[in-house]
Amino acid sequence: MEKNLAGDSIPRPKWRKVAYGGMQIGYDDNYTDESFLEEMVMNANVVRRDLLKVMKDSVSISQYLCIVAFVVLVWVHTLESSLDENSLLLLDLSLLASGFLILLLTEEKMLSLSLLLRYLVNISFFTTGLYILAPIYQTLTRSISSDSIWAVTVSLLLLHLFLHDYSGSTIRAPGALNTPNLTSCISVNASIVASVFVASRLPSRLHVFAVMLFSLQVFLFAPLVAYCIKKFSFGLHLVFSFALMGLTLYSIYALHRLFFLVFLLLVLLVNVVCPYWLIRMQEYKFEINGPWDEAKLCFDITD
Repeated sequence: MEKNLAGDSIPRPKWRKVAYGGMQIGYDDNYTDESFLEEMVMNANVVRRDLLKVMKDSVSISQYLCIVAFVVLVWVHTLESSLDENSLLLLDLSLLASGFLILLLTEEKMLSLSLLLRYLVNISFFTTGLYILAPIYQTLTRSISSDSIWAVTVSLLLLHLFLHDYSGSTIRAPGALNTPNLTSCISVNASIVASVFVASRLPSRLHVFAVMLFSLQVFLFAPLVAYCIKKFSFGLHLVFSFALMGLTLYSIYALHRLFFLVFLLLVLLVNVVCPYWLIRMQEYKFEINGPWDEAKLCFDITD
């Protein structure tokens, strides 16, 4: 209560919660009444996750780890001369045909004949250009030591795995609205450079062409094929992923038992331990929301 010149008390106006209008007479700028905390909400946006669902979602990560491990296995067998050029080319054709077939079977809409012809023309241009550039790839790192090449290759593969988009595919289907982000593009470029470094240590031009074609098929189009399978049927996605894990683990076991143990522990870490950690950490998450928060748009500004 305030007093005027005559000594009469003047009632203080009631405080109002307004965003604009300047300071209110009789109140500090940071004044809040007892109703300020009535609208406080705790853990309103915290998503309660299910352990089984998180483990199913993590299968996509271990699936791509197996894909990259499969590529490394092919590289190792090629460098050790266990795989010749004809076997590699046969593997390339098999992967190309099977990937094309999966895309056709999982496509919701039938592909037109013109689109199929455009695919075939693009593939022919791609393989022809790759074959022409094979001699350049073969001699690209001749002046660099092999130890440096292997160190850079491993670093690039780790960068590729770290930045890879495990929720989708960097290669988009025709007509897709979403474009790949910067980290996904960096991830793909890192895998391509690693493939070039490995191919530069091969003895013949045909070896280089076959390995580069195999690596680019896997790094560029395997995520798209896996994404189409997952979109078509999640059960089929799980079957494909576990079959790929089994094949990869068996191949690594045949190559080296220590690598098999390390990779098995990595798969268990991704599929079991990390989901369990995520669920346990959710218990300690504490989020407070109230009238002090910034206003959030409830509609898409692009509409």
